[in-house]
Amino acid sequence: MGWLVSEDRVIAALEIAATRSDRRRGLMGRSGFDGALLLPKVRAVHTFGMRFPIDVAFVIADESPEAFTVVAVKEMVPHRLGLPVLKADAVIEATAGAFERWGVGVGDRLEVR
Repeated sequence: MGWLVSEDRVIAALEIAATRSDRRRGLMGRSGFDGALLLPKVRAVHTFGMRFPIDVAFVIADESPEAFTVVAVKEMVPHRLGLPVLKADAVIEATAGAFERWGVGVGDRLEVR
């Protein structure tokens, strides 16, 4: 666990899917989710098995492994296959509408603390 931070402002509690199994499972099977989920080494996501729509931010690593820049943001409904963002190094997922509430968009720099 950690925090997702933007410009020294804590955006959300952050869960990190550190293992391959955790990345494969993502938010599947959950009835809801507060906070954000970081999926390292992921360039594409699907929402098969999801019970709610999600926001997906595709990010590239900055100068440190804890800093990222958002290169694409998508909202996905359940039971869909998303297209890969080949330049992405990781994905951050949250409940649909969260990124708008948090003010997260393309070009934003996010940090894991």
